[in-house]
Parts: sequence; structure tokens; C-alpha cells
Amino acid sequence: MQCKYPYIILLLVLASFSASAQGLLKGSVYENGTNNKLADVFIRDKNTKQLTITDKQGNFSIKTEAGHILIFECPGYVSDTLYVVDLTQKKIMLQTQTIALREVSISSTRATFDPHKEYPEIYEKSKVYVLSPSTWFSKDAKDARRLKKYFEHEQQERRIDQAFSRAYVGSLVPLKGQELENFMALYRPSYAFVTGNDATSMAVYINDSYKKYLALPPDKRALPKLDTVKAK
Repeated sequence: MQCKYPYIILLLVLASFSASAQGLLKGSVYENGTNNKLADVFIRDKNTKQLTITDKQGNFSIKTEAGHILIFECPGYVSDTLYVVDLTQKKIMLQTQTIALREVSISSTRATFDPHKEYPEIYEKSKVYVLSPSTWFSKDAKDARRLKKYFEHEQQERRIDQAFSRAYVGSLVPLKGQELENFMALYRPSYAFVTGNDATSMAVYINDSYKKYLALPPDKRALPKLDTVKAK
């Protein structure tokens, strides 16, 4: 019997193909040159904004498909990207930053970040409902809560960046270049201090910290560099 609705059937076939094209990509993230797996690595699909984060064993799974680009980010490591060719299990290697431990957080040029607007689905999935066991125990719910904590930490770091910027600190202490970066890394204030004090208190804190900095032996005025292991 001839179909009376070939166009509708064609649409259903195409929709089914599109849905099946996206699958689950699994893998692990390691520190480059070592067997150390990295927990809490933030992973984002650039094409769909799908998000996940590695577990305590450094493993991850994310819905994606061939042709998409995944971005891997972790404090203290160089961000990396993966162009998805297939859904075979992946082994991602992140290179350690060859800079001072906190230098990556000193920059005041990071764009404004509002995860509530950019990723509202994460906050919805992170909610817990008494009569819904899946909101307590499902992987999606657990990952959403971990991502929520990640977002909160990132927002706090950016708030500190704004109050403790290179331009502002440099206007109060006679340091430049690497010396200024070392000073800011050593005396970076906490989020609690930044939100609990005004501009006057911040200026006093910076000046007091500078006196402490000058009292340090020269070899103690810089944080140790992160060891970088070359890939074999």
C-alpha cells in the first residue's frame, strides 16, 4: 500500500537519525606525562553547551557527536580541546601551567560569568526533591551539583580578581612585572575578606602585605614553579 504521507515519514526518519547520531563519549583525563588522573576537570561541548565534570577517578562521560569540539579546563593546567571524530573511549592529557600557582587567577580581564543565565539547566538538575529519588542519586543530578559548586568557585575567583586587580595593586605598591605577580600570588585575599571589607580596608591590607613581603628573604618572595613533565 502506497504511503499517503511520504513527507511526514521522511521527517520522522531524519529526526530519528539525528537523535541516534548523538551518543555518549567516555574517557579519562590525565596529567600530561604521568599516570595521575585529574578530578574536577570541567568539560564543555562547544557546539551544544552540554557540560560535565570528571569524577574523583578522573573519568567522564558526555553526550556529543562526531564533528563537535570539546573543551577541557582545570585550574593549574593548560586548557585543551578535542575534535570529536568518533565515540571511542578517549584519553585526554592536560599540560601543567609553567607559571606561579596562582598567576592564572590574577588576571582581571576574564569576561563576566553568569552561569545562571548561561547554564540554567544545571541549576534545575541540581535541585533535590524529597519525593523524587532520581534527584538524589542519578548521575545527572550528582554531576549537576558538582558543576554548580564549580560555577560558584569560579564566580568567587572572578570577584576577587575585580577587587584585587593588577592595575589596582600596582597603583599602591612599587612593584612591576614578575615581582608584582609574585606579590599578588602570595597575598591574594580570600573571597570572605573581599566581600566583608570595603575599598579602604583593601588598601590597608595591600599596604600591610607589602611590608610583610619586603620582610621576606629574597628566595621566599616567589611561589615555586609547577613542575612540568614533558610528554614522552
